[in-house]
Amino acid sequence: MSSTLGLYRRIARLPWGDRIFSRVFSLKAPYFATVRPHVTAMRPHFAEVTIAKRRRVHNHIGTVHAIAVCNGLEAAMGLLAEATVPAGHRWLPKGMEVEYVAKATSDLVCRAETTQADWGRAPDVPVKVSATRDDGTVVVRGVIRLWVTPRSD
Repeated sequence: MSSTLGLYRRIARLPWGDRIFSRVFSLKAPYFATVRPHVTAMRPHFAEVTIAKRRRVHNHIGTVHAIAVCNGLEAAMGLLAEATVPAGHRWLPKGMEVEYVAKATSDLVCRAETTQADWGRAPDVPVKVSATRDDGTVVVRGVIRLWVTPRSD
């Protein structure tokens, strides 16, 4: 088990633990702090974060900016990768393909998912990602590709 997953499991049990972990996560990867991801799930093959629709992430029409949504998707993917990467391996994102299919008019739930078979394709691992509005409408969907290789340290 990765140290990140272990930390999540320990902290998430505490009162306000999910919020504490979310803050620690944003300190470790400061760019994610721009969308204030709230980590709601992290386990092998699945991670979920929410991002609030607030002025700081709006575009010119008052919806959540497409790149802010991608930031939330990449945060979820990173949590999934940390929870799933085999011992002795490392991961790096190598590409993202997304479709913007609806307006992001509410808070969003950003999810990342894989299967064991996906990880069998290493070094090229596809991670399915999606962002969903409060009413269940998918606003962005896509794939983030990971490069997974043995550690050389």
